[in-house]
Amino acid sequence: MTAVIQNNETIPAGYKRDAQGRLVPESMIRPIDLARDNLVQEIVTTANDLAAQIAAVKARFFRDIAAFVQLSVEQYEVKVGGEKGNVTLVSFDGRYKVIRAIQETLVFDERLQAAKALIDSCLQRWSEGAQPEIQVLINDAFQVDNAGKINTGRVLGLRRLAIQDDEWQRAMTAIGEALQVAGSKSYVRIYERVGESDKYRPISLDMAAV
Repeated sequence: MTAVIQNNETIPAGYKRDAQGRLVPESMIRPIDLARDNLVQEIVTTANDLAAQIAAVKARFFRDIAAFVQLSVEQYEVKVGGEKGNVTLVSFDGRYKVIRAIQETLVFDERLQAAKALIDSCLQRWSEGAQPEIQVLINDAFQVDNAGKINTGRVLGLRRLAIQDDEWQRAMTAIGEALQVAGSKSYVRIYERVGESDKYRPISLDMAAV
């Protein structure tokens, strides 16, 4: 028997490491526990191999889509950032649809505090004649969730209010300038048309959804 390398650590032949980190002779482990361990190890090994394959396929999808976007726009003698932006590709018969989507994570920096102070000042000035619905809307926009984060959509929604007030407008400017892109994630989603309808269902690559 030879030693086993596990998590960059060499396990002596005939031993297994338990959950407390102790080396235990296999002869002292019940057969059912060994069988369970072998099953779990086999499943995890297969899952890791599959995850690596999916990662490689995903990278190829992005490269192929970016290359196609560039090929498509070259007829206009221009070059674009083929790996950026949302793209929808549809098969000739309309049966399949591939979407490359870029989802950005938006956060507010410290300038949001200035916007809130300006808005509070507006509310104080309007306290006599302001509609209570507006005050509830504003207070709700600045509520934090369980993780202590502010809902960016609600705050940005304040900018859609048609309020012509200099202080309010300065607050809306501060909100816009406080918005920052903290990161982005890229997705490829694949869809198949449902019969002859205009609806599409996703072709799931999620093991739990298959």
